[in-house]
Amino acid sequence: MNVKSVDAAALKHNCKQLIGSMKSLFLSTISLDGTPFLSYAPYVEHNGKVYVYLSQMAEHYRNLEANRAVDVMLAADEATTKNMFARERARFKGTAINVGNSGYEQVFSKFEEKFGAPTFNMLRKLDFSLFELTLTTGRYVVGFGQAFDVDFTGDYFEHVNRDAHGAGAKQANR
Repeated sequence: MNVKSVDAAALKHNCKQLIGSMKSLFLSTISLDGTPFLSYAPYVEHNGKVYVYLSQMAEHYRNLEANRAVDVMLAADEATTKNMFARERARFKGTAINVGNSGYEQVFSKFEEKFGAPTFNMLRKLDFSLFELTLTTGRYVVGFGQAFDVDFTGDYFEHVNRDAHGAGAKQANR
């Protein structure tokens, strides 16, 4: 793929739009026995962080309490994806911390807006706790030959391509 044909500004916008339009994300945590565990959770963004509200009964809750490492992935809806081998997606590495249930009213308001106050307020009466995810580096893929190393803030956006010898090469698009 010709790097010059990549519209980095438009693709950065698309990446942010994907992140902002999703209601849930996939969580990859490390289970208590050290094996990978994949799950999902509804989320909101606030001040550059991602927040998930997890039940103490959930395996990913216990995993994050024991090991703060987390990877997340957001993927475009299968129903609107033209080619499943080139599904639009963004993946990020990060860390999680259980911040409890007080002092985060702005975050809880965002959950109410996104998922409905009655549903969310019911959850607040249960055994749920708020986790703050600090996401750093990752990869945004929007199609064949269109992979980008990114950071969650959107400040870093670098096209990943292959040179003529097959070794990986990168072209900065900031």
